[in-house]
Amino acid sequence: MASSRFLYSFLSFFLATLATVKAASLPSKIYGVNLGSWLLIEPWMLPQEWLDMGGEQCNDCYACIASEFMFARAYPKTVDATLKKHWQTWFTQTDVDTLKAAGINTVRIPLGYWIIEPLVDRKIEWYAKGGILELRRGLKQLQAAGIAVILDHHALPGVQAINQQFAGRCTNSADFYTPYNYHRALIWTAVMTALTHLDPAFAPVAGIQAVNEPIMDSRQTPGYGDFQKNFVKVIRAVEQSLGIKVPGESSSLKFNYNTNNVTTAFADASASNIYNEEVRQVLRDMVPVFAQVALQIALESDGKKLNLQTTLKNREPIVTVQQDINWQNNNPPNPADAKIGPQIYDNHLYYSFGWVADANEEAYLKHVCNLDRIEKDAALGNSPLFFGEWAISTEFPATDAFLKKWADAQKYSYGKDAGWMFWNFKIEVSEKANGTARQWSYLEGLKRGYFTQDPSKYNDPNVCVPYINGGNGTVPTNSTSGIPTPTDTTTPLPTNGTTTTTTGTATDTPAPTGTATGTATIATGESTDKPATSTTGGSTDTKPSATSTDSAPATDATTKADEDSDTPQKLVRRHKRDRTLHSSHNW
Repeated sequence: MASSRFLYSFLSFFLATLATVKAASLPSKIYGVNLGSWLLIEPWMLPQEWLDMGGEQCNDCYACIASEFMFARAYPKTVDATLKKHWQTWFTQTDVDTLKAAGINTVRIPLGYWIIEPLVDRKIEWYAKGGILELRRGLKQLQAAGIAVILDHHALPGVQAINQQFAGRCTNSADFYTPYNYHRALIWTAVMTALTHLDPAFAPVAGIQAVNEPIMDSRQTPGYGDFQKNFVKVIRAVEQSLGIKVPGESSSLKFNYNTNNVTTAFADASASNIYNEEVRQVLRDMVPVFAQVALQIALESDGKKLNLQTTLKNREPIVTVQQDINWQNNNPPNPADAKIGPQIYDNHLYYSFGWVADANEEAYLKHVCNLDRIEKDAALGNSPLFFGEWAISTEFPATDAFLKKWADAQKYSYGKDAGWMFWNFKIEVSEKANGTARQWSYLEGLKRGYFTQDPSKYNDPNVCVPYINGGNGTVPTNSTSGIPTPTDTTTPLPTNGTTTTTTGTATDTPAPTGTATGTATIATGESTDKPATSTTGGSTDTKPSATSTDSAPATDATTKADEDSDTPQKLVRRHKRDRTLHSSHNW
């Protein structure tokens, strides 16, 4: 009990003397990258470093040390030091400087729930400690560079997607979709919201994302729609308890600025009948968790007592980020129903896993240049929309010339609304990585000339002209350099909680001949030793990868080697399998 009183006293002192934290905001047009494998490692992205660390590579990621969970379980005494070294070297000040010079204005940071350490059940869950300290270090560097941040809850308690390295643990049981783990995820959300508004290190954080890539079959995600709503309600409840105004929301809550004790404010809010019982319980449970995190990160005071009323009442609310409705099938809940205040929607699209278009240059360009996903989402209220993950990877051997076109065409279509964020900012360049960086690393693509130094510009401003409206299309240009600027469908990012619907007209262009148009079917409700393989459209996961090595197109020898061994390219397909299936159901 004494220790609890100490925590509350410390926190009250710190918060009473907190330096002013300026609210961040998302750019009107996002040009971004993901900081993947920084604080949440996906071993396929750094295969040699993973092996050097003591990890393993195997056909199925649950069968060996091929995830953070298994690594921490195998090396409980050294995991913290080992991963700290990785955190400090994978994302550095040099990377920040390079991204700034490349015109990147936003980053999405994939995080595991275990970065908030009190949420981890150490009896049955194994993860490294100390990641929150490195997150703060990186956020300070990004703030200095003027780069906005979305904190992405990429790996959820209980695991939200089976057999995926990005979930932090490879397992064939997705137990996130339970009241217990929903509750833990909401506590994570509450703590991150409080830190965003109260810790100066979190100054560049403009948005928090609820879930990365949930299971696509909504029949397997019971309660997910309620979680989406509670996610937003928890963020707004924390903000309202701090006296931050949320557009469209009225609250009877009054922050006690005389005590400057935010833990008391959270506790007071938990007793208010303006929230449902789950939100109230989250507010009660987040108080001791937040207090422990505050001690762990050694928040410092400037010694001057500030007026929190002035500091907080003028802050903008956080932008809530939801995976868009079209990520799931079988009558999914609509995240637009959860909206309170500013909200933005995230869509992911990868062509390299099949299902989207025939495996050739013309089919790829025809499809992406006539992409109507933004319009379809807007019709369901999911606007503004940004593309939070995409790559220039292909199913076929791609030349350098094509990759320049492929980058331009995707940038053109994904930039029609809120913008885009490439996966990933970098990939290991090594013999073991076998050229994966060529099509998956933004910084490598920048070096090779696939991307322009200014992300708003293009190598070929007319790349889509031959493919729009049967080759009779026109691409609007801006006034500076003839660069396509699709302003007719641009939707401003949320600033005051009002959603603006896109004005573009949905294209009715049919998918290229041979494109799978059926709904993907996945084995459901069964525990299996191997990931399910979809057979929709005749494509299976045994198709050789076409990701090539170095700057030359892949050769027959390269393709044959990929069939016979566990190359990084094969691991890319395996551990991003759900993204493959996603591409089919809404086309």
